[in-house]
Amino acid sequence: MAWFGVTFALGTISGASIPKALAYLDDAGKATNLSVIAAIGGVVIIVTTPLFGRLSDRTMSRAGMRKPWLVGGTLVAVVGVVILSTTQGVAWTIIGWVTVQTGFSATNMVIHALLADQISARIRARVAAAAGVATGLGLIIGAQVMAMLPNDAQWTWFAVPGLVGALLSVVMIFSFRDIVRTERAPRMRWADVVSTYWLNPLRYRDFFWAWACRFLVTMSITAISTYLLFLILDRLDIPIEDASGVQAMALLIFSVGNIVTAILFGWISDRTGRRKMIVLASSLLSAAGLAIAMIAPDVGVFLLGIGIVGAAQGAYVSVDVALMTEVLPSFAEAGKDLGIVALSYQIPQLLIPILALPLLAAAGGSYDLFFIAAIVLAIVGGLAVIPIRSVR
Repeated sequence: MAWFGVTFALGTISGASIPKALAYLDDAGKATNLSVIAAIGGVVIIVTTPLFGRLSDRTMSRAGMRKPWLVGGTLVAVVGVVILSTTQGVAWTIIGWVTVQTGFSATNMVIHALLADQISARIRARVAAAAGVATGLGLIIGAQVMAMLPNDAQWTWFAVPGLVGALLSVVMIFSFRDIVRTERAPRMRWADVVSTYWLNPLRYRDFFWAWACRFLVTMSITAISTYLLFLILDRLDIPIEDASGVQAMALLIFSVGNIVTAILFGWISDRTGRRKMIVLASSLLSAAGLAIAMIAPDVGVFLLGIGIVGAAQGAYVSVDVALMTEVLPSFAEAGKDLGIVALSYQIPQLLIPILALPLLAAAGGSYDLFFIAAIVLAIVGGLAVIPIRSVR
């Protein structure tokens, strides 16, 4: 439920609420403004997530290592939601989004750390699949809710998903027995802070290749998801009044395929113990779906391509999450190491907006180069899993 809540909040606000608000504010400058906001938010979450993970590993509290960060992160996220709901303009949107990202990066860190803390390896792909289902439902329901919210009540675009996400994060506090650290950790040095964001790729080769796979595939999917509303508006020539409905349909189709394959391939992967082949095949299928969406002459074919991408991503995410936990350098520092894992899907939030501007400019506003880049990233990302040796 917490995973659903965080996805519902972040996915709806970043993928629908902010783009829609920017389109109404300044249609001509919406792509540039979204790129700036997404890039700044990406920097913040890149800095905070691994650091919160490391500090969480060291936290001594009667409530446990993770729960204080769950509560604190939720409270900070609520402050950001209030800012977004009660203000307008690019500057205030940046402030609000940065605050929301900071808060939910703490809650997201806790959810990921619990995969290593609480879940045995033999069922980890199925648990990751359940999380994938929650993520898919978050996107589906978020898009549907956004389409139903009134256009003349902009504050609801942020308040509804943000507060639901915060509420479901808090509910998780009562659902697990946290690990209580009884031995004080050594004093943290500046070298420890630096190492929070770095693991030697030569020493931890399997972790590096798994990280590279996740990073490149996430770059691909982030490119499309971030600009999905603008793709519908500009590439398919859908009026702004109808675009949210088309976006909701695209996310519904994406997420249904995502949910089905996440459950199916999570079960297959746990039963067979095989991870790499599923990750590779799903990455290549994702590239194929993007190619179909790229050449789509109408909404129907575009939705078909997005549906294929969704099915591919469901299989990919459920199995890849399990794979990542099996190549962690140390379970004693799972929060920190999973924070580095989180960078593989957070750095794309920073890089994609930066790369989008020159790609769109070089193509004269066309999204063709954008799609080609996303396709190449998916293919190369899938191939990156091949050198991993410790996991089948």
